[in-house]
Amino acid sequence: MRIAVTGANGRLGRGVVAAALKDGHEVVALDRVTGLAEGERDVRAAFGTLSVPVQDVDVTHYDNLLERLTAAQADALVHLAAIPGPGGTPDHLVHATNVLGNYHALRAAVELGIRRVVCASSINAIGGIYSKHAHFDYLPVDEAHPTYAEDAYSLSKWLGEQQADALVRREPDLTVASLRFHGITPHPPTREPRDEERLAFEAKHLWGWVGLEEASRACLLGLTADFTGHEVFFVVAPTTTSVLDSQELRRRFYPDVEVRTELSGQQGFYDCGKAVRVLGWSHDG
Repeated sequence: MRIAVTGANGRLGRGVVAAALKDGHEVVALDRVTGLAEGERDVRAAFGTLSVPVQDVDVTHYDNLLERLTAAQADALVHLAAIPGPGGTPDHLVHATNVLGNYHALRAAVELGIRRVVCASSINAIGGIYSKHAHFDYLPVDEAHPTYAEDAYSLSKWLGEQQADALVRREPDLTVASLRFHGITPHPPTREPRDEERLAFEAKHLWGWVGLEEASRACLLGLTADFTGHEVFFVVAPTTTSVLDSQELRRRFYPDVEVRTELSGQQGFYDCGKAVRVLGWSHDG
């Protein structure tokens, strides 16, 4: 398969490109290069043991993205280019960049006949870490949970999923996987005692994380799994980042929230059963 990857120079982008190359796919790596400081440029990046050129693209400019994807002649698209959080960037730019970029990627795929697309969403599509007060209707949360997004970043991820819903209604042969990632890290977390303030902060995102290798693999599975239309998947490790028992965490911070599946040990607060069933995805640790 020939796969175009936007945001190829990012942490997840590098992981996806390396995993795709390892699996024998051809990869067209796309990311912003012009306009960066000299030390930030990486026009020929190392992906694992291989090196491929990174082509300059601005996903907020549709014609530029369309030109790059036309030249790529890709069979599939993994769209990862985005501002990864609200910190350090004005809200209107976070929202505009992420919402425009996601729509442009989906629209360009339709125009060019690319029928398999994976988009990077976030656990924050339902609200969470950037909310003033995180709200969950039940635990563990799954893809049916309603959104309570408040901030520009979380809203942009929710709207990206709505864009995919809209486009597959219009283009029934388009297949899109929106993957809700969480705290991507190359190494498992170090579980150490936290003070109450830190625990409360982490409670807003339910003490979650996901390994880089597993997140990268989920992207590739999203291009080949047997489903049609648009589907959303939580892609989160099955364990928490905390040394405390999950029942204790729930009792301290969400005592009034319905528990649909009993929590034990360091069991995670995100139900990733759909990713396991549909994508064939699994996570160690």
